[in-house]
Amino acid sequence: MIPIRDTIPSRNYPIVNNILIVTNIFFYFVEVGQGANFNNFIYQYGVVPARYSSTYFNSFFPHNIFTLFSFMFLHGGFWHLLGNMWSLYIFGDNIEDNIGHFRYLFFYLLCGMFSGLSHVLLNLNSDIPTIGASGAIAGVMGAYFILYPRSKILTLIPILFIPYFIEIPAFFFLGFWLLLQIINAAGSSGSMAGIAWWAHIGGFIMGIIILRWFVSIPASHFAGKIRKATEKKKSHHLQVIHPKEDEYDHNLYGTIIITTYEGLMGTKKLVNIPRGFNKRILRVTIPQGIKQGALLRLKGLGKHSATDKKGDLLLKVEIQDSFSND
Repeated sequence: MIPIRDTIPSRNYPIVNNILIVTNIFFYFVEVGQGANFNNFIYQYGVVPARYSSTYFNSFFPHNIFTLFSFMFLHGGFWHLLGNMWSLYIFGDNIEDNIGHFRYLFFYLLCGMFSGLSHVLLNLNSDIPTIGASGAIAGVMGAYFILYPRSKILTLIPILFIPYFIEIPAFFFLGFWLLLQIINAAGSSGSMAGIAWWAHIGGFIMGIIILRWFVSIPASHFAGKIRKATEKKKSHHLQVIHPKEDEYDHNLYGTIIITTYEGLMGTKKLVNIPRGFNKRILRVTIPQGIKQGALLRLKGLGKHSATDKKGDLLLKVEIQDSFSND
């Protein structure tokens, strides 16, 4: 299963989330550039539990507290980096949108540091370095689990090399992910585990615990100005539409959401239309100056009639400039 995106549009551009993604990519190239010094670099800036429990080990790698911060910006390989950044891209924008840019940054870092601490406490004698943003991102996922349980995750499931798209409720998607972490953590042998499962679990739990505190912090006047400046003028490029049908009508009916700006200037959208196993993605052109309630006709995407002639899919244009966070 490959998550593509969630169905909750953010109202503001996720500038902090994007900066975090770029920062992780930057330090990945710093790692790659270490060459023969790579292993020493990872031991210096990764979290090594034995550094906190062994005086001998500590004498070689003195960066104690700082590594609880630095480890979350390092990755063990390209696919490790890609998987983490994709998850951060999907879930991070909504959390930043909800709690604000600056609070989100501190939230992310706290979750990451606590995830590293969780790994240390449960693997005190391990001399294997742990790196990666997974724990911090797990905290973001924990917050998403609480804030948007009714959201859906558009997921790609390849079946016989054919892309099949399905919407999975966020509560189930993230709950199942957490269950897998717990099962793997219970079955792993601490220092011999290839993945820091307890760091994932610790980050997820931390995200849930501190979320309420971050939500309750009042936004400053400056933060309010930043939020105003980063408001989005466009809706999601990819939208999932569930067509409605009438027993006596061969046409299907759906709704496509755009902003006032998009209605004025015109735009193009990708539309996913799940009907049985016929999962398809279409490109829809929104003409300039389109009005609220206008109908866009996609020919031949309706139901078959008695004469085997297919009806059309009619998309009603709905103009929104603010979005629900349910």
